[in-house]
Amino acid sequence: MTPSGKRILIGFCVVVGTALALALYLPGLRPAPAPQPSQATGKPLIGGAFTLTDQKGARVTQDMLNGHFSLLYFGFTHCPDVCPLALATITDALKIAGNAGEEVLPVFISVDPERDTPKVMGDYVANFHPRFVALTGTPEEVQTATQAYRVYFAKKAGGSPDDYAMGHSDFIYLMSPTGEYVTHFRAEDTATDIANRIRRELLSK
Repeated sequence: MTPSGKRILIGFCVVVGTALALALYLPGLRPAPAPQPSQATGKPLIGGAFTLTDQKGARVTQDMLNGHFSLLYFGFTHCPDVCPLALATITDALKIAGNAGEEVLPVFISVDPERDTPKVMGDYVANFHPRFVALTGTPEEVQTATQAYRVYFAKKAGGSPDDYAMGHSDFIYLMSPTGEYVTHFRAEDTATDIANRIRRELLSK
């Protein structure tokens, strides 16, 4: 390359380098960052349509949740420990909440429709809060309800066809007077925790 060609090449490189430096360090010349996808916001998609049968044999839908707060729990009557504990916790929470508890409907929904007939459900919830509504249905109806509330359940084989347990998620759902999800409680949440949340929700209405 001739001396003049080298000078031209060096000059070109200087011009390009200067332009890049200006683009990187001067905000007005810096390329705008690519837009980031927006984050979805809102409440979890918990709750929805169902048709089930209560302990008196009446057919009910999700409309039964309208007009009052509700505490929903999914379980089964042959449950040895977590289900009775959850229903006892709901019962105690409504008592602790006092007048506010009177505005909350406790609901127990079976995930074991093969054994949990309306009568069996009625006899079971009679051991807990007197206003408990117990719901069961066909396997297909129960499946629809559990899918609406994102509830996991599965049969665990036992020693005989009738001797089995049901594995299931262990949440208590608080639903609004319009049947919408408010929050959920875990096994470690106490009756007082639930009662306090009920009071706050009623005060904020």
